[in-house]
Parts: sequence; structure tokens; C-alpha cells
Amino acid sequence: MGKTSSLLEDLIEKAGGCAVVDGGFATQLEIHGATINDPLWSALCLIKDPDLIKRVHLEYLEAGADILVTSSYQATIPGFLSKGLSIEEGELLLERSVRLAVEARDKFWDVTKRVPGHGYNRALVAASIGSYGAYLADGSEYSGCYGPDVNLDKLKDFHRRRLQVLVRSCPDLLAFETIPNKLEAQACVELLEEENVQIPSWICFSSVDGENAPSGESFKECLDIINKSKKVNAVGINCAPPHFLESLICKFKELTEKPIVVYPNSGEVWDGRAKRWLPSKCFGDDKFELYATKWRDLGAKLIGGCCRTTPSTIRAISKVLKEMS
Repeated sequence: MGKTSSLLEDLIEKAGGCAVVDGGFATQLEIHGATINDPLWSALCLIKDPDLIKRVHLEYLEAGADILVTSSYQATIPGFLSKGLSIEEGELLLERSVRLAVEARDKFWDVTKRVPGHGYNRALVAASIGSYGAYLADGSEYSGCYGPDVNLDKLKDFHRRRLQVLVRSCPDLLAFETIPNKLEAQACVELLEEENVQIPSWICFSSVDGENAPSGESFKECLDIINKSKKVNAVGINCAPPHFLESLICKFKELTEKPIVVYPNSGEVWDGRAKRWLPSKCFGDDKFELYATKWRDLGAKLIGGCCRTTPSTIRAISKVLKEMS
């Protein structure tokens, strides 16, 4: 694995065997009054309110997050172009997403490290790379149905420039998120190789049935591709309902040697077409606290939250995991 993996492995070790990923970003922006009902979603705040992005990062650091995920999930060059921005402006916004997280981390750490017995780790910044479906903003990251026109080369072309710009911005990690099918996983793996990326990365899938990738393909097929890659340092599940995780962690444990990362949503279901959350059985912070210990015991090495989780969720997870270590 070389030196790229040691950064992530060192953090997991420092955190007592299981590190804490931050929580829902757009959710917290909305709590602070941001309006993000837009194809750019939380990336809209990169343009309109960068200070708010920094504030949310700081809230997650205070809650005990060991990894900050940047606000670039829905930030793509084609997405920015569709808003009338130039390629250069789009690239500057991608760079800004990393810079805001790094500045928040450095500011927090400068103060924290002077406090005796503080109990925090110096957080790592993971540059978020959302799936092609996230850019389409039509819910296809939860179906994996990209249509007959989308092949491996098209997906690599879509991701390449954003990957280059984010890598150039010097995050600590790369986080490929809500990948819905084998094809896009392969595109991510091949891109990391072609671009000779030296930054550790993880690839996370979503799941709508608790058994397979959203496309219906088995996780065995998806992980066979990832297992061959030395550039992917961890693999897991994000933005799936939390009640799926026990069986999925067990499944992933059988299928891979790589560290497993899980950051589920709160259990609410997003209707991608109607652009709203559907009422459904939902995990509160107390349940996250209870289940985080189970997920850790089953073998997850990185645990956090996705949509509809907040700093209080992460505080609950962090508290229970750090008590255990």
C-alpha cells in the first residue's frame, strides 16, 4: 500500500481503531438557513456563502470528527458551466472547497492542541467526489441506471478534470461517494491509476435493498475491481439507511481486506424526482450511539453520518467510540 495508505491507517490507529467521519453537510447548511434546492445543492454555498461552509466544518470538528468531507460532492465543472460560470471559475470553486475545509481544520487544531488532555485528533480533509448520478440530480445515484449512452470512457471523462483539480488542491484523502454501479467504480479505479494519484482514497457505494449496489449488481462484482487497486485504501457504504449496515459490513468483511467505511443517512428516504424527504423510520442520535458500537465491533474502521445527520449525531458517535478506545 505504501505511504499513501499510512496516513489513513495512522489516523485509524490514533483514534483507537475506529475513526469518526463527519455528518450531513447540506442538512446542516439548511439548519443555518441556506437555500440549496438547486442542481448544485450544497455546492451553491461555495459561490454564495463560503463562510457558512467553514462554520459547518468547525461544528463537525467540535463534535469530534476525525475526517472532514469537503463541500464538493455536487461541485462539477459541467454543473458550474450550466450556471453560466467559466471553466476557470468552476476550478477555483473546487479548490475553494478543499481550502475551506483545510482552513477550518487548521484553525480548530491550532487552538485545540494547546488544551491539555483535549481528546481530539488532528482531522484529515477528504475531498468529496460525488457520482455521475449526483451531478444529474435526478436520483440516479440510487438506481445506477445511467442509460445506454454512458460507458466507461464517458464516466472517466466526466470525473477526470475534477479529480485533477481536487488532487492539485492537496487534500489528505479523496472520497468517491454514492457510487451506484460497477461501471463507475471501475472508472474511479482506472482514473486513480491513469492520473497516478498519490493521495489515499476510499470508494463508497449506496444501497437501496441492503444487499446489492443500487444497479442490482452484487457487491462481490464491485469489490473484485476495487480489491485489485493499490490506489483505493478503504471501501464502504454511504447514504444508505442505517438498518442495512450490519449485514453489509459482514458482507464487505468477507469480500475485502481493505478498511471498511460506513456513513449512513438517518433512514429517511430521498425522493430524487420530487426533491423531498419521504417520511420513514428514522434513526435518532441515541440509536446512532447504540449502533456505532455494533458497526465497530463488526469491523467498520471509519464511521460517520450522511444526509439528515447533524453535529449532534457525530458527537454521539464520537463520544461512544472514543470511550471504547
